Amino acid sequence: MFKFATALAGALTLAGAPLHAQEVDAAPDATAVAVDAGRWVTLGTVAGPVASPTRSQPANLLIAGGQNILVDVGDGTAGQLAKLGLRTAQVDAVFISHLHWDHTGGLAALLGLRAQTNSPPRLRIYGPPGTKEMVAGLLASMVPGATAGYGVPGAPKTDLNELAEVFELRDKAGVELAGMTVTVRNNSHYSFAADSDLASRFESLSFRFDLPGRSIVYTGDTGPSGEVEELAAGADLLVAEMMDVDDTIAEIRRDNPNMPEAVARGIEQHLRNHHLLPSDVGQMAASAGVGALVVTHFAGRERGDPKHFEYLRDIAEQYDGPVVIANDMDVY
Repeated sequence: MFKFATALAGALTLAGAPLHAQEVDAAPDATAVAVDAGRWVTLGTVAGPVASPTRSQPANLLIAGGQNILVDVGDGTAGQLAKLGLRTAQVDAVFISHLHWDHTGGLAALLGLRAQTNSPPRLRIYGPPGTKEMVAGLLASMVPGATAGYGVPGAPKTDLNELAEVFELRDKAGVELAGMTVTVRNNSHYSFAADSDLASRFESLSFRFDLPGRSIVYTGDTGPSGEVEELAAGADLLVAEMMDVDDTIAEIRRDNPNMPEAVARGIEQHLRNHHLLPSDVGQMAASAGVGALVVTHFAGRERGDPKHFEYLRDIAEQYDGPVVIANDMDVY
């Protein structure tokens, strides 16, 4: 039986080292079964558009109501699931916050591996406007491989149209799934003009999962947002992104020395306007009155770096509840 890592047993204090996960048996106790509080696994915790040797791309697993639900599906998700002893065919649904590649890069592998084994039933995919177009493109890219199959004459072919069912969500939508209610809000990760074509075509979403035993809010990528604060009001757990903008920009420039300057300036503007600084995360958690805070989609120094204490101090100046900076494969 695989082991889950469980964190957030208590408050993370600035005086001590970051609270790291402890291993506990994966089997739920009788109380957990009676009142489903779910398990939230941070499969991938790095922020794009950079790669990390220690963190996978953004992805989370919510285990609730007997179902395995992915919340964002960045590159490497299938491998992270395998570390938990889960096969791709065991994923029941996927929620996608927005269509940036760092949050969707693992969907092709998830669909492709299911296609190779004709794994029923259809995968339910929930995402913002544009998700149907994205999934259609992924399925189209799989046609040559599906047509060739395993090269065995007469072998049954995979019907790619049966792989997935896509549901597009907009601001204030609601979904009933696995004994919980999912509420959706459009956040501030995009700043298109309100009456523009792009604003009508694309949204970046935050999700609230109200389970029988607790409520979990996932910001996805967002800047400061009154809508997200409203969504998170009174939640037991807030799973929030956080960006060290200066460090991230320096890393992007270092890794991409030939990047055009106009592109670099555009990325910097996006990072500063459409993401959360540590102080922003603390302000959001405090304003929403959440019970605990987990920082993921993390763009900053690696674990053990003294700068983590600066991040935590900036958060603690605004929010006095328990806080942890998540690592891959933590469970909350």
